[in-house]
Amino acid sequence: MGIIGLILLAVGLSMDAFAVSICKGLETKRITIKECLLCGIWFGGFQGLMPLLGYLLGTGFETVINRIAPWLAFALLAIIGINMLREAFSKEEEETKPGFNAKTMFLMAVATSIDALAVGITFVAVPVDVLPASPFINTLFGCALITAVTFVFSTVGVRIGYVFGARYRSGAEAAGGFVLLFIGLKILLEHFGVIDFMSNGDVLFGLLIPFAGTVVGSACVFVINDKVKEGIKLILSGMAGGIMMACSMWALLYPQVQAGRINVTALGFIAGVAFQYLLDKAVPHTHVFLRAEEGPQTKLGYSGKVVLSEIIHHIPEGMAVGAVYAGFLIGTGDMTLAVALALTLGIALQNVPEGAFVSAPLHFRGHERGKSFLMGVISGVVEPLLGIATVIVVCALPDILPFVMTFAGGAMTFLVIEETIPSMIAEKHSDKGTLSFAVFFTLMMVLTFATRS
Repeated sequence: MGIIGLILLAVGLSMDAFAVSICKGLETKRITIKECLLCGIWFGGFQGLMPLLGYLLGTGFETVINRIAPWLAFALLAIIGINMLREAFSKEEEETKPGFNAKTMFLMAVATSIDALAVGITFVAVPVDVLPASPFINTLFGCALITAVTFVFSTVGVRIGYVFGARYRSGAEAAGGFVLLFIGLKILLEHFGVIDFMSNGDVLFGLLIPFAGTVVGSACVFVINDKVKEGIKLILSGMAGGIMMACSMWALLYPQVQAGRINVTALGFIAGVAFQYLLDKAVPHTHVFLRAEEGPQTKLGYSGKVVLSEIIHHIPEGMAVGAVYAGFLIGTGDMTLAVALALTLGIALQNVPEGAFVSAPLHFRGHERGKSFLMGVISGVVEPLLGIATVIVVCALPDILPFVMTFAGGAMTFLVIEETIPSMIAEKHSDKGTLSFAVFFTLMMVLTFATRS
């Protein structure tokens, strides 16, 4: 496990302590720096100690563990992640005893870190490999990093709970659960050799960046109390459309035209448009801004149709991200890491309003904030999964890369014309969406070509 996987693991584990720290802040009438630091020390200390104990326990069974290592790591992390998701959306409030005395904090620290004992056993199966030192020293480093990350989150969590209230709890645990599930799946797939490229930290982060944008956008539901004004909706729609069109035109289609692959570009573009058209007709979904339903008749509720609408959006985006990183990995032309990052950052930026466009409307329709956040996150999960699948396929069949890139470009263009542009038109004529489209189209174009020079 490299530094990136270790950081993701530390953040995921710290979310449970973060949520409980928020609850401690909620029940305390007056918070001082001392209480904040106490929470950080207790939770951080135990969160780092438990993996070390798990590791020492696991070394006694190393031979057996190595035979089932990937499956064990996946099972343990999946159980922890699913349990965190279950707790996040449970109606039962997590019990927290008032006060910051040693007995109370000890019980809370053990309760929030006991799952990390199992994570320590995974360090035997999947050793920490960060420092040029022995596995034990690397494990100590990993435990120290978990301690530090949990300390920070717990210290800040107490303050957040005191200032803002309980609305962040379910979102924090849900995010942590998703992170742990992703790491477990990654370990299992690496065992089968299908995602060896994931050892490249730049590619891993690149595939996750757009999904992070969706998570951030979905989390807006925890701070939005009023419906978004129409003018802001237009600006955000224009931003998303401008970025998507620029990515499609300059990052996906133009390189193939420049290389003289006119026939492939035309075929891929039309195929992408046709694919997205069929998807649009075959999948029941609801356009929030247009207040229009498409696809076959179904008993699926409003929330499910809204989520499906965004999933349809994320499918070509995931393919586009996977294609550019596959091009970087196989060394195709001028597909550098900088070019790939430019496209993924652009898609991540436009994913922020897309995530908000799922969670906020669902909340205003009566759903709890935590559930609305979860639905927004679920809508974006397809993007990194398709990105991984695209990298695997293209790396196995490098010759199809031009077709995949233009296919994704055609599908994204269809989305912009079919939904994004109509949503930029207000009931009363306004140019806000159009101007926003032009501005972000230009910015994305400049960014794309700046990374090629």
